[in-house]
Amino acid sequence: MESTQLVVLAGLVIGLVYGAVGLLSGFCLLSSMRGWLAEGDGRLVRSYALAIAVAIAASQFLAGKGMVDLGKSIYLQQTFSVPVLFLGGLLFGYGMVLSNGCGSRALVLLGRGNLRSFVVVIVLAIAAQMALKGLIAPARIALVQASQTTVAANSLPSVLAMLGPTEAVSCALAVVVVVVALILFAFAQPAFRRSPGQIAAGAIVGLLVAGGWYVTGYLGADDFNPVPVTSLTFIAPIADSLQYAMLSTGLTLNFGIATVGGVFAGSLVTSLVTGRFKLEGYSSPRHMLRSAGGAALMGIGGVMAFGCSIGQGLTGISTLALGSFIAVAGILLGATAGLRGALRVQPLAVA
Repeated sequence: MESTQLVVLAGLVIGLVYGAVGLLSGFCLLSSMRGWLAEGDGRLVRSYALAIAVAIAASQFLAGKGMVDLGKSIYLQQTFSVPVLFLGGLLFGYGMVLSNGCGSRALVLLGRGNLRSFVVVIVLAIAAQMALKGLIAPARIALVQASQTTVAANSLPSVLAMLGPTEAVSCALAVVVVVVALILFAFAQPAFRRSPGQIAAGAIVGLLVAGGWYVTGYLGADDFNPVPVTSLTFIAPIADSLQYAMLSTGLTLNFGIATVGGVFAGSLVTSLVTGRFKLEGYSSPRHMLRSAGGAALMGIGGVMAFGCSIGQGLTGISTLALGSFIAVAGILLGATAGLRGALRVQPLAVA
C-alpha cells in the first residue's frame, strides 16, 4: 500500500474512533464551557483538559524520538499575525455559541440525525472556502500581510530556550509544567475522578491527536510523495470534503477529508447501534438563521485562526506553538462572551 493510501485509511480510522467517542461522551469545548458556566458541572471541561495534556505529552514524545517533525506543521511558523489569529479565534468562539457546537461536534450530531448540523456543516464549508480561496480571501490575505510579524521564538520551549537552557531541556520543562498542571486540574474534582467515561474520552481524544501526527508525519513521510504534516482539525477539511463531494474527479482524497468522513460514519454507526439515532430539525426560521450565521462565523474565523476548537485547541496546542495559544485565547473569549450573553437572555437549547 502506498503511503498516501495508508494515510487516508488511517485518517478514516481515526475519524471513526473520534465520531464514536464524541457521540458517547459528549466531548465538546462548547458543552464543556456551558456546563461549567451555566450549571457548575466541570466534568466535561476537565475531560477536555485531560485531552490537551495527553495530546501534548504523546505528540512531544513522538517529536522527541524523531518520529515526527512538528516544525513542518502550519502551527510552528516564524511569521504570523497575532491580530488575525486572535480575531479569528473570537469569531470562531462566538459563532460556535450561535451554532450550538463547533465543526467536529456538528459532524457528530449529524451522524445522530440532527438536521440542524447539516445546515451548519454546509454553511461552514462554504464560508471557509470563501475565506480560503474565494471572495473573502483577498481581504484576509491583505490583513495578514499588514499585521504579520517575524518572531525569534514561535513556541513555549523556544521562549524558555532564550533564557539559557538547552532546547531539549526547555522542551522537557515546558511539557512537564503544562501537562502536570492540566492533569492536576482535571483530577482535582471528585466528580470527574468518579467518571470513567469522561476520563477515557479525554485520554482517547488526546491519543488520536498524537495518532494523526504519527500517521502524517511518519507513515506519510515519503521522499517522493510526502503528505502535509497535520492531525485532527476540521475547518479546512470540512471545506475540502464538500468540494471533494462535488468535484471528486479533479481532486484526491487526503487525511483531512478521510477524517471528516470517518467522524460522521463513526457517529452514525454508534447512534444506530445504541438506539440514539433521532431526526431533529429547527424550531423556527430565527433559530435556523442564528445557526447558519454562527456557522459562517466559524468558517471564516477558523480559517483566520488556522484552526478550530480541536484544530487549535488540541492539535495546535500539542505543538506548544505561541500562535496556537493566541488563537485559543480568542476562541475562549469569544465563546465566553457568547455564552454570557445567551445565559442572560435565555438558556441555550442543548444540541
